[in-house]
Formats: sequence, structure tokens, C-alpha cells
Amino acid sequence: MNLLVVGGGGREHAIIRALKMNSCVETIYALPGNAGISKLAECFPIPATDIDGIVDFASSHKIDFAVVAQDDPLALGAVDRLHALGIPCFGPDAKAAEIEASKIFSKKLMKKYGIPTAAFETFSSAEDAVSYLKTASYPIVIKADGLALGKGVVIAESYEDAEKEVREMMEGGKFGKSGKSVVIEEFLTGPEVSVLSFTDGHTVCPMVSSMDHKRANDFDEGLNTGGMGVIAPNPLYTPEIAERCMREIFLPTINAMRSEGRPFKGCLYFGLMLTKNGPKVIEYNCRFGDPEAQAVLPLLKTDLLTVMQHVENETLSEINVEFEDKSTCCVMIASGGYPLSYKKGLPISFGKANEMAYVYHSGTKLDDTGAFLTNGGRVLGVVAKADTLSEAIEKSYAAAKEITFEGKHMRSDIGQRALKGE
Repeated sequence: MNLLVVGGGGREHAIIRALKMNSCVETIYALPGNAGISKLAECFPIPATDIDGIVDFASSHKIDFAVVAQDDPLALGAVDRLHALGIPCFGPDAKAAEIEASKIFSKKLMKKYGIPTAAFETFSSAEDAVSYLKTASYPIVIKADGLALGKGVVIAESYEDAEKEVREMMEGGKFGKSGKSVVIEEFLTGPEVSVLSFTDGHTVCPMVSSMDHKRANDFDEGLNTGGMGVIAPNPLYTPEIAERCMREIFLPTINAMRSEGRPFKGCLYFGLMLTKNGPKVIEYNCRFGDPEAQAVLPLLKTDLLTVMQHVENETLSEINVEFEDKSTCCVMIASGGYPLSYKKGLPISFGKANEMAYVYHSGTKLDDTGAFLTNGGRVLGVVAKADTLSEAIEKSYAAAKEITFEGKHMRSDIGQRALKGE
């Protein structure tokens, strides 16, 4: 089989590594891929947002199955276009992808179908939003409506901070057109849990739960990022909570999407908060999270391509999706200055890291000699697997310390909250 994977980060690296384990796979093409992915797949410099280029490539390379892994091409209708060519795909069509592409859509969906989430209001006028903020309780959460690379959420501690953020989003173009409309919602408290789920629009198969670490610095300080590390499974996500989430959140969401004429097929990411009033949805993503996929997929025992094919064929109920009873820790290594300004093109030394852990490439490129250079804010994800969480954390950090480049930055406390049972 010839496979196509659309995207070029650590998530795609983890997906491609898992897909390669299927003996039926002959060639995997990655658009655009990255330097690490190029060791497993044939990479072509077609941007993930170039839908015409992706479709032309798929047509000329006789693709048997495609995985659209990134949010932007999903929202732009890549799956719709590939399906029009008769190419089976893993990933939602554009109508279903709106569950992530528009926070206003997803919040109204939850309200309509009684899915637990934070109380909210939506605004397309900055003046209306600012007037609302004058009567609000603080802290409060402000979210750009559209896609913003995981950075479109701000927690404002005061009216002054909230007004500044609203004006920067809605009038200053902080997130481009994604911030022209906003959701303002109540600030919830409690531990966060991420649950990636395979779904064919009818059946939901949750993957191993995980805990992301969004802030740039230790002790959850600094700016929001795309994710600085993950542990899996999340020890706070008990079987009792999982059963409640399936009953109150997972199946109601899938049924709601189908009722709205937007059946969701692919990977649906549930970002949850375990509040004193029960689990509530913070956000949906219409694809594998990154770096969550890097921590979760190494635990998958069932062949990934087989699962994806059953999702596409709407026969997910016919297979048993199994995971190892182990733990993983993913430590993200970033460029100094991320998520603001940072250097690119810096030589990377790996030491013995590749012998000690899975090293997934998020932002790397090759120089003329074939050596790896940095090429992004988040550069590498270092993932270790072990029988216990404490062992996985220790192994991941041991491997991460082998990797060096100028300005290297990583958090030193990934997984510590989980170990303490917070």
C-alpha cells in the first residue's frame, strides 16, 4: 500500500512510525514532513495548507490511503477533496472539523445538547465584548474563535487585562481572522485531562488518557505553548470518571454531530477539566493532539492502519482497540525564546538519545551534509516507555539531557503533578 500523511510535526512523526509497523505498507509519503520523518517516509515540500497541491500529488502517486493529521488542512476540506478522488482517508471532513475550527460552533453545540462545559458568551463586536467584561467575574477565559496554533486562549486576571486581550484579538489582529470573533467563558478549576478517541461517527474508542503541560516554564509559569510535555496515562482519570465521560460527554458529542448532519470520523480530542461538579469539556480538537500523540501512540498494541481503516469504513465496533499497561513521558525540547522569537538553523547533537528513547522530530531540517538543524519553536519530543510513570519520566529526561543545541529549552517538571496526585 502507498500511504499519504499530511503534516510535518512530531505528531506526524509518531503516526508514521506506527503506520510503518504494518507489513502491507510499501511507501509512505509525507507532505511536507520534516528531517526526522524523512528517515521513515518520502517527504515533499508541499505545505499542509496547499489543498490543490495535496490533491494533485495524491492523484499522481496512486495513494491507497491518506491520513490528514493537521487541523488547518482538515478545516480547509482536504478530506473532502481526497474522498472526491475515491481515496480512503482518516480524518473528518470540513463540516465535522468545525468542532475545532470554530469555538463558537463547538460551544453552541454543547449548549444545545446538554454537554457539560463552562458557561459562556460569544461576541463579534469588540465593544460588546468589552461592555460584557465590565460586569464579569475574574479570572475569566478569552478564546479566539478560529484556529491559532494552540495559543488562542488567554486567562485574564482583571478587567484591564481582559480588555487589552479582547482588543488585541478583535481589533489588533493578534490571531488574524481567527480572532475576529471570541468566546468569553467562566474560569473553571480542577485537574486537566486529555483523551484522544478513535470514532467512526457511531462508535467511540477512547485511547489512553494523558496530561499535557501547556505553559512554557516550570511550575506552569510563562506563556501558553503548543505543549511542552505529556505523560500517559493520567492517574487522575479513574475508571469511574472514564465511564461518566463516555456517558455524559463522548457519546453525546458523537451523537450531536451526527444529528447536526456533521458525522465525525477520525480522531476526536477531548480536552477535559475535572471540576468539583464533574468533568467538563474545555475544548475539542478534530485530530490527534501534539504532543499527546507522541506519548499515546507508543502504547497502542492494535495496528494503527487497521484501526484507521475501520474508522473510515464505519466498522470500528468490529475490532478491539488495545493499549499496553505501561506509562510514557514525553519531554519537549524547544528553542530558546519559544513561543515568541527564536533562532533557527542551529546544529543538533543527539548523543545516545535515540538509543534510549523515541525521539520525534517537530521542527528540524537537514543541512547539505545530512546533519540535523533546528527549524522551529518546538524542536524534538523525547518519549520513554516504562512499567511505571516515575520510571518513564526518569528515562525520558535521561535521554533528553543527551540532546544539545544552542539555546535548548525544556521544562524540568513534566509529570511531577501527576506523581504527586494533584
